[in-house]
Amino acid sequence: MTLKISNQNSEEEEEDYFEYFFDEPGSEPGTLSIDPDATPSSIVLIDYSPKHATRRANLTPLDCVSYLESESVSWIDVRGLGSEDILNQLGQVCKIHPLVLEDVVNVPQRPKVQDYEEQLLVILQMVLPLPDEDGFDYEQVGFVLGKHYLITFQEEPEEDCFEPVRVRIRENRGKVRQAGPDYLAYVLIDSIIDGFFPVLEDYGERIEALEDEVVDNPTRETVEKIYEIRRELLALRRMIWPQRSVINILIRGDNELISQDVQIYFRDCYDHVIQLLDIVETYRELASSMMDLYMSAMSNKMNEVINLLTLISTIFIPLTFIAGVYGMNFKYMPELEWQWGYGLIWGAMLAIAGSLIYFFHKKGWFDTFYFVGKRDK
Repeated sequence: MTLKISNQNSEEEEEDYFEYFFDEPGSEPGTLSIDPDATPSSIVLIDYSPKHATRRANLTPLDCVSYLESESVSWIDVRGLGSEDILNQLGQVCKIHPLVLEDVVNVPQRPKVQDYEEQLLVILQMVLPLPDEDGFDYEQVGFVLGKHYLITFQEEPEEDCFEPVRVRIRENRGKVRQAGPDYLAYVLIDSIIDGFFPVLEDYGERIEALEDEVVDNPTRETVEKIYEIRRELLALRRMIWPQRSVINILIRGDNELISQDVQIYFRDCYDHVIQLLDIVETYRELASSMMDLYMSAMSNKMNEVINLLTLISTIFIPLTFIAGVYGMNFKYMPELEWQWGYGLIWGAMLAIAGSLIYFFHKKGWFDTFYFVGKRDK
């Protein structure tokens, strides 16, 4: 299952990530639950050695038999999990344990490592940034490591973070073609871990922009953006945290399929995971502090409005008193008979209002409202 976490998602889509797959009560172990909307499966094989690299697409499971025990390294990439027949045939050909096939097909699973003697199962979550909108895509990637081969299971064939690895194999860059399938598993897992950094970089830019918005002109939509970022960062943390345990097991495990030389490389992956967790925790703290900053900004804004209304009310209080006195319906009021009484009252009211405005201006009480108005514009 591939889930897009972005601003345009419905609530139902957003909640899907927080649920892991579980079997129906009473179902037989090893049962495959194929999503009706899953992409049909296709097999792409890359077979390589220090002297050659061959790529074959649209293979059948039987076509892979000759590559399983060859001295060269075979990367069998299964793209799409929608063809139950192909998956079952591949399980039989490659002697994949039914529980392994169940874990890689029934998504989403929690990232984990399981040892099946002649095979090693690794399940991770891969993220990809969205090119034209905020948020990210994620999908589950399953690894089945054998003595001479590595099988990967991807939910979606269109896009992944493995293309640089394919280029390195094709052009014989680095040491990937001089090493075994365990090193290939390392470089693919390292690509998945490193794929989180561009996504988090995008969140860093979003948080900076949101901080400016909170300070300059906070609105109701600002709160929604803050909650959205906090929720998405929580989703990222829930993907990264268990993958830390996976890498730790690969470093400290004693499985014969992973050599000690490759275990050293996995330490670098572990360092990257720790960096990711530090970044996520920092961003989560910033998002939480932005909510406090938003509440403080809204409180200050409200206080400014109340202060402005108070000043206006203070100016009109004496004017209202004068208007109230001379608005009383008494027959004998000497000032009502004066020829210049109306003008005199207006002059007195304007003088009082002007004096109060001048007094407030000298105190600097109007300056705040002037700059607030300029800032909002």
